[in-house]
Amino acid sequence: MTKLSRLKREIKWLVFDQYGTIVDMQSGLVEAVTPFLQKKGWSGKANNFVTWWRRTHFENSMIDALMDHGHTPYRTIGHRAVSHVMARAGISYSQDDVEWLVSQIETLKPFSDVTDALSQLRLFGYKLAILSNGDTDMLEAAKSHIGFAMDSTISVQDSGYFKPHWKSYASAERILGENRQRILFVANHEFDCVGAKTFGMRSAFIDRRKRPFSDWPAQPDLIMGDFKELAAALTS
Repeated sequence: MTKLSRLKREIKWLVFDQYGTIVDMQSGLVEAVTPFLQKKGWSGKANNFVTWWRRTHFENSMIDALMDHGHTPYRTIGHRAVSHVMARAGISYSQDDVEWLVSQIETLKPFSDVTDALSQLRLFGYKLAILSNGDTDMLEAAKSHIGFAMDSTISVQDSGYFKPHWKSYASAERILGENRQRILFVANHEFDCVGAKTFGMRSAFIDRRKRPFSDWPAQPDLIMGDFKELAAALTS
């Protein structure tokens, strides 16, 4: 029996990262911030601004998890990251500016291949869930913009740790009531696939950016170019 055949026989749940995997975070935020930055008179590239923002947010969320002093909301981490980046770029800003920019995360649209693929996977019998670093209320607000109703949406607020801390994946296993070996975790981020696989879930890496997966001991079970390819592999 091939690895793919075994996966199709054993997997009951597909659990997806949201930001950058389900929704197009980079392009969506670039679109949102471009007119904002133009009004501020900033001459830099909006894509660079968003990249700095996302990297700063990621670094700060990892610091928060490692300090183990109690979970800081994703929104708060986002406010700090945006404030830092605007100060770095020399942009004058108000707290209202910061809050508006971070709120745009809730309005992001899915990649064009996502909803059809999710529908195909559901028809085949898989249960579908989100496990996101986003706050519970942010994930709730995003549902109407994604346009597809998952069977479960889980925030790491439940575990008190940002991914890839093992407790975030453990909370998903507990909430879904399914053994981790029967869960396929799907992400566009290497760190997330490594975290889920190390915890004991199966993992699928969505390689939209065509980058090699690093030489981690925990390698993904599947590497797919997009959701259409993932759905085809799991339902054929």
